[in-house]
Amino acid sequence: MPVVVPLKMTETTTASAKVRILSKVGAYAAFVKMRLTALVVVSSVMGYGIGASVFLWSDAFWLALGGFLVTGASNGFNQIIEKDFDALMKRTANRPIPQGNMSVAEGLIFGLLMTLSGLAVLYFLFNTLAAVLGALALFSYVFVYTPMKRTTNLAVFAGAFPGAIPPMLGYVAATGAFDLFAGLLFAVQFVWQFPHFWAIAWVAEEDYSKAGYRLLPSRGAKDGHSAFLILLYTLFLIPVSLLPWAFGLTGVFSAWAGAVLGLLFMWPAVRLFATKKDADAKKVMFASFLYLPFILVVYLIDKV
Repeated sequence: MPVVVPLKMTETTTASAKVRILSKVGAYAAFVKMRLTALVVVSSVMGYGIGASVFLWSDAFWLALGGFLVTGASNGFNQIIEKDFDALMKRTANRPIPQGNMSVAEGLIFGLLMTLSGLAVLYFLFNTLAAVLGALALFSYVFVYTPMKRTTNLAVFAGAFPGAIPPMLGYVAATGAFDLFAGLLFAVQFVWQFPHFWAIAWVAEEDYSKAGYRLLPSRGAKDGHSAFLILLYTLFLIPVSLLPWAFGLTGVFSAWAGAVLGLLFMWPAVRLFATKKDADAKKVMFASFLYLPFILVVYLIDKV
């Protein structure tokens, strides 16, 4: 005699399955840090556009995919290494591994698959140099920056190297060579890393201290010295952002736009230096998120 399953039970089972699937998708999205990875992908595609003689949307898609996979893997390996410390902080306690939504083995397998796939895309669809830069970014982020975070604030300096690679990688993917413009794109994003990282560290300092992370430049953490260095590096960024124009690689529009963007980025840093308030550190942080894509767009539309 056939077994009749009540409709309500079937609906409940289906709903539970959907919840489990959505939970797992959310865990993978958190594992790769979707928002951070998206910013990296945007900067690499911008770098590609700056370097390309003809912008091909198919190339942009594959570069975005390769960059997403390598960056997502880097973020995932970072979470595996820091799983015990993530559990101590409010901002990271809900990540998939501390919450038990993903095992370490599962994360390792997923991260390795993303690494191999991403590097394969960069190597076979672009060039060897692009793949090498992707591998260097992953290695230095996971095996240099990540372990340094709990021992020295020089971790920010170490992390600025992999953090500055994306636009250079995109440029090299388009050109197949490393030249002056590639180096200048790296320099701009390298200097940008410092006020960006330090503003985040200022806002999250109490939480970071629970895990023993030392990211602010001053021993006094949120003090005048840290605020001064944040301001100083936003000031440094203005002349560095003008270098493509100075070397004749972009037009005069990029000089004016770069100066204006730099001053707008510097203003919240001036306020932070004056007030030492978390609210102003948040403004520096948000300004940094806006500055980077805007300056790359300026280079893209004004390249010579």
